[in-house]
Amino acid sequence: MKNNKKVMTPEQSEALLNLLKVRFEKNMNRHAGLAWANIQAKLEADSGKLWTLHEMERTGGEPDVVGHDENTGEYLFYDCSAESPQGRRSVCYDREALESRKANKPKDTAMDMAAAMGVALLTEEQYRELQELGNFDAKTSSWVQTPSEVRKLGGALFCDFRYGHVFLYHNGAESYYGARGFRASLRV
Repeated sequence: MKNNKKVMTPEQSEALLNLLKVRFEKNMNRHAGLAWANIQAKLEADSGKLWTLHEMERTGGEPDVVGHDENTGEYLFYDCSAESPQGRRSVCYDREALESRKANKPKDTAMDMAAAMGVALLTEEQYRELQELGNFDAKTSSWVQTPSEVRKLGGALFCDFRYGHVFLYHNGAESYYGARGFRASLRV
């Protein structure tokens, strides 16, 4: 993707910052003790990260701050949409899985989309942390980062939230479903 496609107009940037601020203030339980002004200053200083958050928002992720790394000073954003982001569903896990399909190939892969957006798929641990902030994926599921030893055997991992619990499952990496997408994280 060319860099000129990763540029937002000042109006787009302002609208996104306003939307993120409203979401931040509405969901203080996700980031107790953090101040929006500090986060906004970091975002205004890094147009690339702001563009990435725009992509997270555009694809239905509803990104929000979920933590602060004291060591690096970075803020952590996760997709906080109630269900797996609508604009990132019906994708298989990665390029190798897509190329292995002989018929009915999905349009994209979770790993390729994440790379193009500049994000990482949530890990299982991050997915469980997210569930401590609310109930997510009660009707959908989300691919999560898969250990290489599982991926080498053709599998990939995904999670959802059912019956008051987070469940971790496996599937062939080439599988895709209308109710499975992926959630992402971004450090700013």
